[in-house]
Amino acid sequence: MNPLSTLTLCLLLGSAASYGAETKATGPALIKADNEPPAANKVTITVKGDKRVIESNGIPDHKVSKFPNRGNPNPISEQKYRLEVPANPQPKSGAATRMMSAWGVALNGVVFDPGTAEVYNDGDRSSPWHYEALSSNQTMGTTPKIKSGLGLDENHGHVQPNGAYHYHGLPTLLLERLSGGEKQMTHVGWAADGYPVYAIYAYTKAEDPKSPLKNMKSSYRLKTADRGGDGKTTPTGKPDGSFGLDFEYVAGLGDLDEFGGRSGVTPEFPKGTYYYVLTEDYPFIPRKHKGTADPSFSKQNLDAHSNLGGQAGGQAGGPGKGGKGKGGPGKGGPGKGGPGGPPPLDGPPPGTTPATPAEPAAKK
Repeated sequence: MNPLSTLTLCLLLGSAASYGAETKATGPALIKADNEPPAANKVTITVKGDKRVIESNGIPDHKVSKFPNRGNPNPISEQKYRLEVPANPQPKSGAATRMMSAWGVALNGVVFDPGTAEVYNDGDRSSPWHYEALSSNQTMGTTPKIKSGLGLDENHGHVQPNGAYHYHGLPTLLLERLSGGEKQMTHVGWAADGYPVYAIYAYTKAEDPKSPLKNMKSSYRLKTADRGGDGKTTPTGKPDGSFGLDFEYVAGLGDLDEFGGRSGVTPEFPKGTYYYVLTEDYPFIPRKHKGTADPSFSKQNLDAHSNLGGQAGGQAGGPGKGGKGKGGPGKGGPGKGGPGGPPPLDGPPPGTTPATPAEPAAKK
């Protein structure tokens, strides 16, 4: 078996194995990516002044599964992205703020968008109880209800109602191409705040590029206490990974901080930088930003009619004429099953009280 095929197999099987072994949470099966995308990939990345500008048509440069499919009713179509990130990012201070944007963008111009619009028991989209695309085996609360997951392919990607293909987790075939099929520290994209994004591996000693590579682990884990919900607007039972609120951050538990990153040297930044790492375990793609996300990543900028954060039930029916439409946005209000968004906070939803034991110096 050639190295590229071996890496792909390891990513797909290893992700499920390591995630299941550590958190006991498993998700729906991924659909084989054996179809060519509907158009050629187009992307340019340039630095202009203090901004890094990414322009793309949002079409992936690798095979995808067939869309529409059972869990995802939307075909892929070209987008008109012009995204900007700080060329010299800085950390922000203060509390987490509402995140109404895609989290970042891959080097092929496809956006990273890990959240979902699907909410427990068809609840209000402002509810913090959003399903997890990669680790929920429950019938998701949507209209109509989705019994087979969200139709993600082997790249952990699927399609928004506006035709935007996006990633919920590791972009497997992109990583295979960028890494050359080798185990190495691989730069795969940029976060909306300008910091670089790597996948899976980083140096064991953050400041030593000669130290062995290590599979980076997040510092999130499943909570142990029952959810304590009412079964109507909030779920009951033991946390199993079906919701983002099933997880908690524990400082020092893994290799990465609460933002899903660490500081150190990288092949592209030999003098050091803060960087994020996409992981095989939750949160897969980080849900917070160390710095300030550029407004070009807002869903309003990406597409005025997009539904970043999950799929809507917008295939059946059309816009309503003055209130709630059945299949899409009505002129006087949101349609049933219509626009949604990413999880309501840039970080753990409200009500989360993460454990915070002292963090070892080596993990900072």
